[in-house]
Amino acid sequence: MIRSTYSWLFRTFIHKSDPELAHHYGLGAIARAGRFFATRRAMRATVGYLGRPGATGGRVVRIGERVVPGRLGLAAGMDKDAQAVLGLTALGFAFVEVGTITPQPQPGNEAPRLWRLMQQRGLRNRMGFNNEGVEAAAARLRDLRRSYEGRCAIVGANIGKNKTTSEADAAEDYRVCARYLSPWVDFVVVNVSSPNTPGLRDLQSVEHLRPIIEAARRGCHEGAGREVPLFVKIAPDLADSDVIAVAQLAKELHLAGVVATNTTIAHDLGDGGVSGAPLKERALDVVRLVAMHLDDHQILIGTGGIFSPDDALDFLSAGADLVEAFTAFVYEGPSWPGMMNRALARF
Repeated sequence: MIRSTYSWLFRTFIHKSDPELAHHYGLGAIARAGRFFATRRAMRATVGYLGRPGATGGRVVRIGERVVPGRLGLAAGMDKDAQAVLGLTALGFAFVEVGTITPQPQPGNEAPRLWRLMQQRGLRNRMGFNNEGVEAAAARLRDLRRSYEGRCAIVGANIGKNKTTSEADAAEDYRVCARYLSPWVDFVVVNVSSPNTPGLRDLQSVEHLRPIIEAARRGCHEGAGREVPLFVKIAPDLADSDVIAVAQLAKELHLAGVVATNTTIAHDLGDGGVSGAPLKERALDVVRLVAMHLDDHQILIGTGGIFSPDDALDFLSAGADLVEAFTAFVYEGPSWPGMMNRALARF
């Protein structure tokens, strides 16, 4: 009932609204609902996912010491400033990746910068890492961890560099973000693959990526005083040889794993990256490639065009251990993540 109602509202009214404004109000409503025990409980009982640790299709998947209670998490880009973690987990996401977070606050690119691709079931964005900065995000995550439910939530931080930071100084931005955020998160994702920060994707080359990963690892030790699971997120537009090189580097540096993939620039719609259904086939190819070059204990998180349980199973069959989504949540509504994790728990 909830899903069909949302689908009608989306097709009839919501798709005509400004996408960024709808995102702002929608996330705000989830954040407000997540602040109160009664509304969180109601969300879990009606549309959420009452998962148990290890309910990941017969296989226990761990990120560090945390057992993930479901296969589907929320990809970075939805909750940029860690405002709505409790509401998002109450809706059924097994884990939430917040960000992308940069050392200093930045407004991002000028509007318009977000578009719905209704016929393709996709989104195009050129947001440009708009966020309130690492200190604001760290303060929210610290407050989150003060409550029992906040400590139970599995949260990752996606980190990037500021637009004005030079390539030579990029590693320091990642170290700073990791230092501030690592005490309060379960994993950190190094984002060098957004198409909306000039020069960022150049950092995916192994010679540039190695010092960035090493700097992020130092930041985690400085901040948390422990080994925090560290991932790298890669673009779908890399050549296969470069995908393999990044996977081999992740293996060499003993990263927790890889997130594959970010948005694609393989389109003719203008600036920015496309997510959603148009991305799926290339994202699956990248997942297959990465899976062949990681160690068995490393975690591969697949993302890109997942709308149905069958889509998620395609990624899991290709070698992913977990999956993430963002665009489908926009199109399918608040009951979708719980439905997905309930369905995937049967496999």
